Amino acid sequence: MKMEKILYLECYSGISGDMTVGALLDLGASRERLEKALESLHVDGYHLHFGRTKKCGIDAYDFDVHLEEDGHHHGEEHLHEEDHHHEEEHHHHEEDNHHHGEDHHHEGEHHHPHVHRNLNDIYEMIDRMEEKETVRQLARKMFRIVAEAEAKAHGLPIDQVHFHEVGAIDSIVDIISTAVLVDDLRVDRVIVSPLSEGRGYVRCQHGVMPVPVPATAGIAEAYGLKLCLTDNEGEMVTPTGAAIAAALGSGNRLPERYVIRKVGIGAGNKDFKNANILRAMILEPEEEETGRKLWVLETNIDDCTGEALGFVMEQLLKQGAKDVWHTPIYMKKNRPAVLLSVLCSEGDRETMEEIIFIHTTTIGIRRYQVERTALKRREIQVETPWGPASAKVCSRGGRPWVAPEYESVKSICENQGISFEQAYRTIRKIGEEMEE
Repeated sequence: MKMEKILYLECYSGISGDMTVGALLDLGASRERLEKALESLHVDGYHLHFGRTKKCGIDAYDFDVHLEEDGHHHGEEHLHEEDHHHEEEHHHHEEDNHHHGEDHHHEGEHHHPHVHRNLNDIYEMIDRMEEKETVRQLARKMFRIVAEAEAKAHGLPIDQVHFHEVGAIDSIVDIISTAVLVDDLRVDRVIVSPLSEGRGYVRCQHGVMPVPVPATAGIAEAYGLKLCLTDNEGEMVTPTGAAIAAALGSGNRLPERYVIRKVGIGAGNKDFKNANILRAMILEPEEEETGRKLWVLETNIDDCTGEALGFVMEQLLKQGAKDVWHTPIYMKKNRPAVLLSVLCSEGDRETMEEIIFIHTTTIGIRRYQVERTALKRREIQVETPWGPASAKVCSRGGRPWVAPEYESVKSICENQGISFEQAYRTIRKIGEEMEE
């Protein structure tokens, strides 16, 4: 049975675009795929830095975007001026001894680093990227999250906002790189911790603004991001970082027990009293965790058709429900009704609730946690006189037994004209002999 693969972003020093890219590269995501995707945009005016650095003695991956106009990094997508001391303010000159590693130059149509692009310009750029459509969709989603927040902050319709926060080259590189690298890691879901944020004020093009800056605060409001204030002065969560957290976060609670398969660390530039890093981890829940603690969702429905209930059961099972069942009940005014029940994991709970709300007439769902004892199981292929068949091998206390898969039994019965019982018994017998 395939174990779930979770990407966990530990944002105890905030989050920004280049910190995220560095952490994902450190996890082993493909630098070659990232560079190929960026080259397909045909944008120049920058080059990339890939190297290592230390933050409070911790070795971290140092990813940076250098704008070639004046040889240093201007920070992320912000309006902030040069004297803005925010998390990703690099001011890295070519001769800076801080950096070690090779730089990758980009050539193509020239775009001035300060060109003001709107969201449609960005979408056109993403559309010509040579990548999977799922990667392009994730990149569009992250840009739209930033654009909506900037539009609200400036009080303008989204299509009338021209801002170099979203149009800046370094923001384009960070967001597209994140979309490519997350896809390359092939994770099942992403969990994002609460975002640690600084305090005080930052100087921007529009004047002095409080931390978090309006765009970051708008994203946190719109997507329910959890912020945790620290006593660090300055910005720790950038708008791009907030957009990444909002777009990727598919779960907000870690498994109670898990195994860490790999750790990647991306460096921020500013020095805090704590290590200014973003730690990304690949986790696998322990088998006991995935099998033992589950949620039961319940709702009473008296005004929904049988066709709709059948459809919602199919969708729930398709999206990962452990089990779904209908129980006949009587409700107020003696109405015949159905109790819809779903058994699912914590990670799937919100998805299950969304399906129920969309496809049924219910306006409320109860839930409670249950514990389950689950047998260890694995899949095998059994060679029968009528061809291959699938089965599960379950075991407890060292005693295995074989459970033929229904679809395999059904296929043999239909194709060979034998009884269900005969096909089932034969598959089970051969499977048990294979296990001896």
